[in-house]
Amino acid sequence: MKAAQLLKYQPDFKLHVNDIEVPTIKDDEVLIRVKCAAVNPLETLIGTGAVKLISPYHLPTTLGNELSGEIVQVGQSVSNFKVGDTVYSRLSINKIGAFAEYVVTNENTIAHLPANNDLKSGAALALTGLTALQGLTENLQAHAGQSLFIPGGSGSFGQMAIPIAKSLGLNVIVSGNTRNREQALQIGANQYLDYRSENYWETLKNIDLVIDTLGPSEFTRELSILKPGGKLLSLVDGPNRQFAIDQQLPAWKRFLFGLVGRKFDKQAAAKQAEYQFIFVRSDGAQLAHLNDLILKHNIVPQVDSNVFKIDEINDAIEYLKNGHPQGKVLIEFN
Repeated sequence: MKAAQLLKYQPDFKLHVNDIEVPTIKDDEVLIRVKCAAVNPLETLIGTGAVKLISPYHLPTTLGNELSGEIVQVGQSVSNFKVGDTVYSRLSINKIGAFAEYVVTNENTIAHLPANNDLKSGAALALTGLTALQGLTENLQAHAGQSLFIPGGSGSFGQMAIPIAKSLGLNVIVSGNTRNREQALQIGANQYLDYRSENYWETLKNIDLVIDTLGPSEFTRELSILKPGGKLLSLVDGPNRQFAIDQQLPAWKRFLFGLVGRKFDKQAAAKQAEYQFIFVRSDGAQLAHLNDLILKHNIVPQVDSNVFKIDEINDAIEYLKNGHPQGKVLIEFN
């Protein structure tokens, strides 16, 4: 089978499409024929070695974290899935490999594809959905009545995070472009700020929770709108010591991440706020829970019109970084 593999960590990494054996399954695993695999910024973080302290991989390794596909084989102890089921997944951090014609994964990492999504849109559900759910319920421990701001929340992450946050009883504010305003309001946003004409740091104050999707350049501004005791969760800024503790990493990594994240912790503490970082894990049970929200709110992620084949994997990664895609970038298999 064809698989796009990382041979070496480097800043300008390239994946190599190799012909490798179809993997074999264990009793609690399934073999999936991959139909679509989503290309995410996480692939660049892995390829450059930026997250190898969090999740080291034995190279060469097949990249790809998110997929939709059809089960073609099940292990003897698998009870919730059968051959022919259409499923989607954020693969286990320690066992990725969606950029391949077939992938093996534990049954606890997958869920049935919700009926309102096809294989293309379904490949874009898991990573953002789990990030939003885990971030809100586990990291931020959000509860009804709190205010949440998502800068840059008009894209694929906001499409999942807004209805999840509303289901928790939050007052949701997002910023983004004019094009996605009506969609964000329709799925539950209480307030929408057009970033071209409104500066959120001049408009908002005393916010309970912020989920950062934009990176370090916005960190100071995001902190400025939090109330004392508020929390800022970043998807991109980088880990800190608390992250290492939560992930049960060894003492030396706690020390190292403490040094790396000190600047964020210090700035947050000066504002009497708390900084956290999330690296989303696979969880099939949470995906099944998300299915209810996906169906209730008819969530169908936007997919970019440029869909790539496995031999074009490096073009797809480059397009994600610099091509200004309008939706999730996909690798499609026959």
